[in-house]
Amino acid sequence: MNYRTLGKTGLQVSEIGYGAWGIGKTAWIGATDDESIRALNRSIELGLNFIDTALGYGDGHSERLVGQVVREHSEPIYVATKIPPKNMQWPARAGVPAEETFPQEHIIRCTEQSLRNLGLETIDVQQFHVWSDEWMDSGDWLEGVRKLKEQGKIRHFGVSINDHQPESAIKLVESGLVDSVQVIYNIFDQSPEDALLPACEKHNVGVIVRVALDEGGLTGRITPETTFDANDFRNNYFRGDRKREVFERVQRIVADLDSDIKNAPEIALRYVLSHPAVTTVIPGMRSVQNVERNMAVGDGKGLPSEQTAKLKQHRWIRDYYRG
Repeated sequence: MNYRTLGKTGLQVSEIGYGAWGIGKTAWIGATDDESIRALNRSIELGLNFIDTALGYGDGHSERLVGQVVREHSEPIYVATKIPPKNMQWPARAGVPAEETFPQEHIIRCTEQSLRNLGLETIDVQQFHVWSDEWMDSGDWLEGVRKLKEQGKIRHFGVSINDHQPESAIKLVESGLVDSVQVIYNIFDQSPEDALLPACEKHNVGVIVRVALDEGGLTGRITPETTFDANDFRNNYFRGDRKREVFERVQRIVADLDSDIKNAPEIALRYVLSHPAVTTVIPGMRSVQNVERNMAVGDGKGLPSEQTAKLKQHRWIRDYYRG
């Protein structure tokens, strides 16, 4: 496993991290706690040392599983979690003040709940689960973050940027107040390359990439005939003709690289890791099989420049969450 520095935090984190939304057993269907624990342990055996979870993943269920596993290991494992907005609005909406989303008392209360769920004394990276640059000079959120750092309850502060809105945190990155950002970035949505990633490089802000596999779309395993459990959020994400549309685009991607559809997940992860601003990518890995497949990509090798150049032609920004 290759390791990269998470911006100004100085933390050396694995190129492949663990995205723990799926093990919360809410939006993703099919995960069992036993298999989730096996997957987490196997990833750590293979060198993973960064896990991203959230208070909102299964109302703390994901945090409790993550904490259980982390406490069983003696080697350093860095845990990032997230505070939900008090008004429970995803994404952050224009004109909504910081006082309604991340007031100081809410930040502190949620962090203390996450610490109880995790069974840890300190959270390595505490993040806001949404962000708007409109909040830069308003509210008491920064005082709350500083207080938690002073009390030793969190080490570093980050934000999870709104879906497909990478430029909504540019001012925060430039301010020097944030240690890391988490953003959707993949072969389809290359928009973070326009302004966010260069800003993060310039200001030494760590970059955590989510949805690198487009909720499974870029694995090549979702075909026009794929079906999901009735309660799985992907029924909506890939509704209508979207499965066919995504599958055909992935077919064109692998054909453009003279590759095979079975290599699609590796191509997608290596594309993200080829950008120098990226610190770690956090695919959801609900099974040992997925862990072993994805962890093999964290070897410090990006894509050849000619392949990366070809993939630039497959940029396709759209919002399947709301569009």
